[in-house]
Amino acid sequence: MAVAKKVEFLGPNRDGEPRRFTVASGTLIEKGSLLVLSGARTAAKHATTAGEMIAGVAAMEKSATDYSTSITAITQAIMTFTSSGSINAGEPVQSSTAANVVASANTLTASGARVIGTAISDASGNLCEVRINL
Repeated sequence: MAVAKKVEFLGPNRDGEPRRFTVASGTLIEKGSLLVLSGARTAAKHATTAGEMIAGVAAMEKSATDYSTSITAITQAIMTFTSSGSINAGEPVQSSTAANVVASANTLTASGARVIGTAISDASGNLCEVRINL
């Protein structure tokens, strides 16, 4: 499964503006996975629904057997994502219908909470750099 690769942390402390979310105990979440809101300050790994409300990008791996029920999400960064379809630099980006894949928000129904950020490069070879701004 494709996950985001960090290019640069942003935010006032250059730490990616991390936020903690509750997650289910028995699930595996790879570092770099898109996290979607699934309840009140609760997140889950993005699966196959386009345009979900995004919590951030997993800052660490969460094992399915570690009994942990929280994870840190990065909310301010420039990251490289696997992309679907055409994305031009400057376009808003959101989750696509494939796990951990982004698509142009111009081709899907998007609202502010569903937009991950802005593409800072054209999608090339199914990769796109995105300025995450959550």
